[in-house]
Amino acid sequence: MTDSASLAVTLTGPDGQRLETLADLLRPGLRLVSIGLNPSLPSVQRGFYFANPVNRFWKAMSASRLAGRELEPGPEAIRWLFEQRDIGFTDVVKRPTAGSAALRAADFRLWAPVLLEKLERYRPGMAWFHGRVAWNRFARAVGIPFSNRNWGLQAERVADIPVFVSPNPSPANAAFSLDDLIACYNDLADRVGLS
Repeated sequence: MTDSASLAVTLTGPDGQRLETLADLLRPGLRLVSIGLNPSLPSVQRGFYFANPVNRFWKAMSASRLAGRELEPGPEAIRWLFEQRDIGFTDVVKRPTAGSAALRAADFRLWAPVLLEKLERYRPGMAWFHGRVAWNRFARAVGIPFSNRNWGLQAERVADIPVFVSPNPSPANAAFSLDDLIACYNDLADRVGLS
C-alpha cells in the first residue's frame, strides 16, 4: 500500500489466486457505480482508481456535474465521490495489468459473474461502464444480449439496473476529446440527479 488512505488490497479471487488489486467501494443506495475494465498497474501501485497521470478521468470529472467541483486525483477524492456523491467504484476484472491487451477471455469468464453478483446485491441506480470493451466483454461473459448502441444510456439492463456507457478516459482512446468525455459525464449526471 502507498499510504493509509490507499485503496490497494490483497484479495483472493474466485479461482483461489491471491492478487494485489484495488478495493471495491460499494454499498446499497448508490446513485451509480463506476465500472472500469480492470485496474492498471499504476492504479494499484498508487492506491486509487484512474491513477495514471495521463488518464483523463479526473479532468473530465472535475469539469463535469458528476463531481460538481475540482478534485485532486487520489484515494481521498475517490472516497469523497463515494461518501458525498454516492458514486461507487469497481471493475469488470479485478486482475491488474499493464494494459487491456493482457486480459484473456478466461479473465472475463472468471470475474464477470462476480461483478454481476455485486450489482445484484448492491442495486445501484445506474451501472456506468467506462468503454464499450468493458460493457461488451461483461455482457458477453454473463449472457446479456447487447446491441452496441451509441454512447450513453443503453437499451439493455443488468439485473434491472440501467446501464450507461461512456468512452474510456484512457489516453489510448484519443478518438474522444476531453470535451466529449465531459459532455458524456454531464449527461450521466443529469440521469442520476447530480446536476
